[in-house]
Amino acid sequence: MALAFPSLSASVSSVAISPLAASAVADSLVEWLWTIALFLFPGLVAAGLCAPFLAVKRLRALFRSLPPAGRTLPSYVAVAVGLSVPYLAGVVLTAALVDLAGPGWSEAFLLTALLAGVGPVVVAPAVAVIGLPRLGLDWDPAGYGLPTWGVLLAGGLWYAFVAAVPLVALAVGMALPGGY
Repeated sequence: MALAFPSLSASVSSVAISPLAASAVADSLVEWLWTIALFLFPGLVAAGLCAPFLAVKRLRALFRSLPPAGRTLPSYVAVAVGLSVPYLAGVVLTAALVDLAGPGWSEAFLLTALLAGVGPVVVAPAVAVIGLPRLGLDWDPAGYGLPTWGVLLAGGLWYAFVAAVPLVALAVGMALPGGY
């Protein structure tokens, strides 16, 4: 007994997409991809510049304990990108709320660098040493002593410095006569 299959060409109607519509969709897709790349870029650069801290066994243990468990690199990159969010928010808020005339942008970039630096220098080490063990993530094989705090604070300070350099450079450029 032979099975009869319907012809595919008869059931599929030809869909014509105008070149203008395809171009608009492609442009929109490219714009979204650029936006995503611009938001990921600062965190990825900071992750690369802070990578030498992964030589410390304690930090590798920290990132290995974070989701996805057992994988250091995805956790490390996710944390680095997450720590860049306050910096990006400050830049976006500056662009949206501060008037172009005068030193407003310069002051806002410096304030962003200062306030966003609290995350990697104070909040991240406190979450790692105090918060994660209380959530059941016991990651430090050495016991959360002063050396652990020291490594986390050094890494946080370096991250804050790396993230602040472009903002300070922009602030200086904006403060110069004709800087904008």
